[in-house]
Amino acid sequence: MAYNSGNYYRPSPLGGFSFFPPVIKSLLISNVAVFLGMMFLGNFHLGDNYLGEYFYHYFALLPIGAGFLPWQLFSYMFIHAGFTHLLFNMLALWMFGMELENTMGSRKFLLFYILCGLGGGLLNLLVAPLFTAVGPTVGASGAIYGVLLAFGMMFPDRLIFIYFFIPIKAKYFVILYMALEIISVGSTDGIAHFAHLGGALVGFIFLLADGYQFGSGMGKASNIFTSTFSRRPDSRSGSDYTNVSDANVYDIREHRHSGEEIELQKKIDEILDKISKDGYQSLTPDEKKLLFEASKKLN
Repeated sequence: MAYNSGNYYRPSPLGGFSFFPPVIKSLLISNVAVFLGMMFLGNFHLGDNYLGEYFYHYFALLPIGAGFLPWQLFSYMFIHAGFTHLLFNMLALWMFGMELENTMGSRKFLLFYILCGLGGGLLNLLVAPLFTAVGPTVGASGAIYGVLLAFGMMFPDRLIFIYFFIPIKAKYFVILYMALEIISVGSTDGIAHFAHLGGALVGFIFLLADGYQFGSGMGKASNIFTSTFSRRPDSRSGSDYTNVSDANVYDIREHRHSGEEIELQKKIDEILDKISKDGYQSLTPDEKKLLFEASKKLN
């Protein structure tokens, strides 16, 4: 899969809109490190078992009454069953999480990711046994389904290319994936569908609590996270994405042949300097809109 950011700010080498923002980078590194560490441990014995088996037993999410330990709700997100499992989860995390972290800010995105993973684990732990047999659960899929749902809600008309060829809008892509998960509930395919749905459900609740409003784009609403995880719009922690729709829009075409063209170019240069120094997240909503209009002209 791939997605086309044609109707939004495009990442650039200027250092603002990062292809590997800090939380995404840390999650990618930690997941790969755990996978490689378990492969390494698999070469050593402790008694009659491999060390990797002990690690799996204590840190994968086991059913209640079959070895469950509280920290497994967190640790299971960093364990993967194989290279393909790891590859597709990390690819999806980067593709859809990159823009979310750049938009939300790193601290809020990290909270969002962890809560989605915890929610997926809890639903799989408490509800899945009512519908099907449940074994050990591993993987970041629960958290990533929360990321996928958030991407579809925040950027509904963004084009995603399935197999790099078939275009589909993000909102329909998310609906399709969620429908497939619901249909698959109770199946014996070995996939933790309740963990996927739990992560998506927590992501949905998080966005509603964070001020997302249906039918009004990214309109402002009561926000229980902003006071803790966001600061002023000019802060390096990132501005509140729910305020973006309130920014003034500068139409570049109005300045093309006017005496304000030099002043406009000066403003753009100042914005680029600010990105280079403090990152894209330091921009105010007005500055983002101005840069967005400028990028449409240049592209």
